[in-house]
Amino acid sequence: MSNPAINLWPRWLRLTIVGTVAVAVITGAWFAYRYFAKPIVLTVAAGSVDGEALSLISAVAARLAASNAHVRLKVVDSDTSAKASEMLAAHKADLAIVRGDTGGLGDARSVLLLTHGVVLLMAPSTASGDGLGDFRNTTIGVIGGAINRPTVDALKQVYPFDRAKVAFEDVAIGDGTAALSSGRVHALLAVVPLTEKYLAKVRQFFQPGRTKGSVPKLIEIESAGAVANIAQYYESYDIPKGTLRGAPPVPSDDLTSLRVSYFLVANKTVNNGAITDLTQSLVDARRDLLSQYPVLAQAAAPSTDADALIPIHPGAATYYNGDQQSFLDKYDDKLYYGSLLLGSLISIIVAAWRFAGSGNAPQSMLEPLYEFGNEIRNAKSEAELEEIERRIDDILKSELARNASGEGTDSPEMAALSLTAHRLQYLMSHRRTSLRGSAAA
Repeated sequence: MSNPAINLWPRWLRLTIVGTVAVAVITGAWFAYRYFAKPIVLTVAAGSVDGEALSLISAVAARLAASNAHVRLKVVDSDTSAKASEMLAAHKADLAIVRGDTGGLGDARSVLLLTHGVVLLMAPSTASGDGLGDFRNTTIGVIGGAINRPTVDALKQVYPFDRAKVAFEDVAIGDGTAALSSGRVHALLAVVPLTEKYLAKVRQFFQPGRTKGSVPKLIEIESAGAVANIAQYYESYDIPKGTLRGAPPVPSDDLTSLRVSYFLVANKTVNNGAITDLTQSLVDARRDLLSQYPVLAQAAAPSTDADALIPIHPGAATYYNGDQQSFLDKYDDKLYYGSLLLGSLISIIVAAWRFAGSGNAPQSMLEPLYEFGNEIRNAKSEAELEEIERRIDDILKSELARNASGEGTDSPEMAALSLTAHRLQYLMSHRRTSLRGSAAA
């Protein structure tokens, strides 16, 4: 039954209150949806001498955005791997593309092993000596300069370059051919992935007609194992026969060298769930971008060993180990509380609907009929009783008509109406008898 106090409120006021509450609920739900459904954006720092690292991660970021991945990437150009590492350590970036021999990776945790960079020590075919230990009175040009300085430092710990009068000089990528042809350097050292794109750039250093002995040869780093033992971010690696050139093959047989890994790393403070989602999205994007970036064919899961060069991020380990939670396991608490909230919201909507429609919906006539009892007892004349009786008849006729058309109340309420009508009839007869007795006296 409706509240008489509410019925006294104007309809426009009730509608205004309900509308305000509805707007507040919808606005709150919208903000909650935006908070939980909006993508997580992580900043990734990338940079390389040739710009390939920036190009690759930009393509990955675009792919994640196009596929509506939950975790997106904001790419920042750091120019070099070393600066990317610095940005990660300073919390200016959440992720970074780094080389394994880059310093300052104490807070870094690996997410994806992108590729391997192989140390290529190249010289014209006329150069004497086939191994690095054979070099004497030689200047080696270091392509990329500072980024490859850790490689040179690692080699210096094993090879006696000072005694052999072997010097190193930084050479820009575009100056490699000129440095060789002018005799400023006698060999070139570069660290590149073994993909056709990078190997084509390496071959350009030995252009026919510009470089004496233009056919290149690769110099073996015969003590690669010793170097790897000292500098553990390197590992000994055998360059396959014919990698640089097929006919005649260069090298003519498998050649010992070094290689270093390139990683996508995250700061250890980045949320585990976000990294798990990102790792899955990266693996999916890798398949889509493989034809455009063949270097991704070398992408793999990083080492999960406790003594790995860069420990794996717990979020990435969750994905690679197949320990991802199902949807229900991951969101069971949210679904439980969400169902409670939905039930409460439905109750509020129903209450608001009834509140807004108070005084307009069909109401029970029991309460008005009960109120006639007092009027009958206080009636002073037969005329008042006749007026009350007419009003009671009108109410009963209205209820009978509604019930006949299917809009009436249920059977218990109709039975209550019948009992109330009988009660009022009894009161009416009793009051008439009292009034007639008083008139006779």
